[in-house]
Amino acid sequence: MSNMQKYFKEYFSKIKTGLNFIDYYQMDKLVDLIEKTKKTGNKIIIAGNGGSASLASHLMVDFTNAAKIRAVNFNEPSIITCLSNDYGYENWISKALDFYADPGDVVILISSSGQSKNMLVGAKKAKSMNVNVITFSGFLENNPLRMLGDINFWVDSKIYNIVEMVHNIWLLAIVDYLADKNNGVSS
Repeated sequence: MSNMQKYFKEYFSKIKTGLNFIDYYQMDKLVDLIEKTKKTGNKIIIAGNGGSASLASHLMVDFTNAAKIRAVNFNEPSIITCLSNDYGYENWISKALDFYADPGDVVILISSSGQSKNMLVGAKKAKSMNVNVITFSGFLENNPLRMLGDINFWVDSKIYNIVEMVHNIWLLAIVDYLADKNNGVSS
């Protein structure tokens, strides 16, 4: 086996190991909460930084189109830079929640490290607004973001791309489940 083949074998093994950290009880709770959110006419708000911001955009589209659930994300550069400029980068998600969140909404905050200050401030703001906080994180098991969530998903890895890939698979599995359920597809 070549060095390249060994690298990829180990890399994919790390993703597989990360996937095994799924807490099915938390997954059930999240699906139930999303279905309740849809029934009450509330929405899902999704935010992340960097690669997690890209995941937030992808999820917003799939929740909206495939699962037929209202969803928004905060990845418009103009809103990020405006709120960051006026209130500080660590506060921009909190300020966006002021403008867009309603009691009973669900906010999904994605941070590989679980230590992004803007996510932490946003989680605290959401809780003060009676918005359900769902966290997706990695790195340290007791990271600060995970401590703030109502429902929490954690990947035992300190490698950004491994954590992000696992988050991507978990979140898109939820979308696929909800879309299949809406379309009468049984498993």
